[in-house]
Amino acid sequence: MNVPLQVSDFNALKKCDKPIHLAIGVFDGVHLGHLAVIEPAVSSAQDNSGVSAVLTFDPHPSRLFKGDAGTDLIMSLKTKVARLHGFGVDVVIAKTFDKEFASIAADAFLSYLLDQLPMLKAVYVGENFRFGQGRVGDIQTLIKSGSALGIDVWSIDRIKQNGLPISSTRIREALRLGQVNLVNSLLGYRYVSEGTVIKGAQLGTKMGFPTMNLKWSPECKPRYGVYAVRFLIESSGEWKKGIANFGVRPTVSNEEAIEPLLEVHSLEDCKCDLDEAIRVEWVEFVRDEKQFDSVDALKDQISQDCQLVKNLLSDG
Repeated sequence: MNVPLQVSDFNALKKCDKPIHLAIGVFDGVHLGHLAVIEPAVSSAQDNSGVSAVLTFDPHPSRLFKGDAGTDLIMSLKTKVARLHGFGVDVVIAKTFDKEFASIAADAFLSYLLDQLPMLKAVYVGENFRFGQGRVGDIQTLIKSGSALGIDVWSIDRIKQNGLPISSTRIREALRLGQVNLVNSLLGYRYVSEGTVIKGAQLGTKMGFPTMNLKWSPECKPRYGVYAVRFLIESSGEWKKGIANFGVRPTVSNEEAIEPLLEVHSLEDCKCDLDEAIRVEWVEFVRDEKQFDSVDALKDQISQDCQLVKNLLSDG
């Protein structure tokens, strides 16, 4: 099924004439635990000439009940959809988790989905999946409803790393602590930032360390600091080694409050123009962002950081 990389709604599959294999979850980060749920849906759809789909939610369901105090997402919906399509999912349905949806009775949940997706054949969820009004529905509720409606229900055990379940919560905590190695191992791929290059204050160029600046501010922000990275300039298609600073630049900014900026300095020859799209993969945390007494002191520290990162990335 040739589906463009885009967000869809239930209407995309309303008239589908093939069996639909549906994975359900927030899937924030699309980490290894999520893949354990998603991959069986994809492979079953392929084996049975069906369509693989994901039902996800945006914003996070907790926003309905807690407002701004709700869960901060690891990645944007756009990035999540692209990642899901990259793993072979045919259609990604992004449902707004509103009061009406939250009020659906648990024992009516599958009937609701069947009304939206008449060719629904199977659903795939994690073992801790909860749903329905008051979140009273569990796997047994789903199995009972599925049996009555002719829908297969697959419950996937949680994947563990070092005895602890792989979860979006663990990844968020690790991000905030700057534990990039742990984040990457739980995701199963490198944590990534994407954006277009914007004009900066040019101070890096004046110091001899020109940077590509991205106005990038995810809900779940990584620890402010310096990181070893690899980056891809979309127009060139080449991966380069680099060093990045994510934060509010206390040494050079006089503003009391400022949105964080991701600044990337290439450790290899490259050319990047304004408005170029770049992709940054985070490899390792180097040090916290801090305020220096002078620009010269900052320049000396950047020189040391660059040498350290060159050594960290020397394996290619």
